[in-house]
Amino acid sequence: MPKTILLAILSILLVGSIIIQPDASFQASLQGLTVWWNIVFPGMLPFLVLYEIMLAFGLAHAIGALLQPAMRRVTGLPGEAALALVIGWLGGFPAGSEAVASLRKRELLSRAQGQRLLAFAHMPNPLFMLVVIGAGFLHKPIAGMMITAAVWASALWLLLIALLFRRRKQNETSADAPSEDGDRSVASAGLLSAFAQSLQAGREQDGRSFGKVLGDAVAGSVQKLMVVGGFMIFASMLARLSEPLLSPITEQGFAFLGPALFESHLGAYAAAIWQAPGGSAAFACAIIAAVLAWSGFAGILQTGYAITGTDLKLLPFIAHRLNHSLHAFLLTLLLWKPLSWLAAKLVTNGAFPAMLQGNPADYGAGGGIAVSDLPALWPMSLSAAGVLLLLALLVRFALGTGRLPGGKFR
Repeated sequence: MPKTILLAILSILLVGSIIIQPDASFQASLQGLTVWWNIVFPGMLPFLVLYEIMLAFGLAHAIGALLQPAMRRVTGLPGEAALALVIGWLGGFPAGSEAVASLRKRELLSRAQGQRLLAFAHMPNPLFMLVVIGAGFLHKPIAGMMITAAVWASALWLLLIALLFRRRKQNETSADAPSEDGDRSVASAGLLSAFAQSLQAGREQDGRSFGKVLGDAVAGSVQKLMVVGGFMIFASMLARLSEPLLSPITEQGFAFLGPALFESHLGAYAAAIWQAPGGSAAFACAIIAAVLAWSGFAGILQTGYAITGTDLKLLPFIAHRLNHSLHAFLLTLLLWKPLSWLAAKLVTNGAFPAMLQGNPADYGAGGGIAVSDLPALWPMSLSAAGVLLLLALLVRFALGTGRLPGGKFR
């Protein structure tokens, strides 16, 4: 009852704020829509479609069979978890969360395994970090590479700590314990044989034709991205309307804090044009890495939507996001000098790195993000879609256009 009353009061306050500030609400919504259309939609669509195709054609089962011994011995997770990690790290959030939720719904993961995998499969899109932040926001691709390295290295460091802590636990549950029988069965059958059998079993379990699989994959992925866009627009509007509440902090020079709290893409842009104390590029890039690791309330809400219908919890996930953000910030500062030395050997122009010119106050004052300031990922998305279609055709050819061993079509 108290929770319901609190949500009702917050909803009334939000509606009142929109009525009082209609222009600011509209501009904020437009900013969120611009970021979603230019960056998130083209950056995530190929990976979501690819994951659905891999599930339908049994590739997820086959990859799981190949990686099952290594994944169980190293992480205590089934082989299919490797695919969720790959999709999450290459596709950006919430692609990893979608993959983890799918594995949990099919009961390929226990609750503890799913909770652990959910924390590490939620990563920012590498194209956004490398192309948009590095080349677009900072005008130095090498800076985007350093931020990407810090975000990924901090995630791997936390994964290593979690694995060491898990191995030291004396009361490990049987669900998370490695299955020696499964490992021996895969080894005895041979990797190639296990791969082929799992591929055929997964394909027979799905049974849809190639055209049906491709159509469902595109339709389902677009529907998920529409939900993601709604969350981003909502978070962008909350960031703008909450500026008066955050003014005591933003007036001290931390103008990026509001956008970073609610939406990581907008927060990364605000941090990129933020004038760091003393003009320190290392501190500014560390802030960007922390914002990306946090992912904002929009990214957290997207994960909450993805795990709907499962028994996975959002509170431990939020705690991990804060932990990852802190480690990404510290690791960027620690790696800055050695990576700068390495970059100086690779880059000879001497201009490393250069921040965007601009006044941070302009971000919250009404200018916001212009379309021209946001490099679009559409060219990369079209190239990825072409590779995806070629891969799907190769898979269809490898599976004999859907024939069963007896030569009959499904």
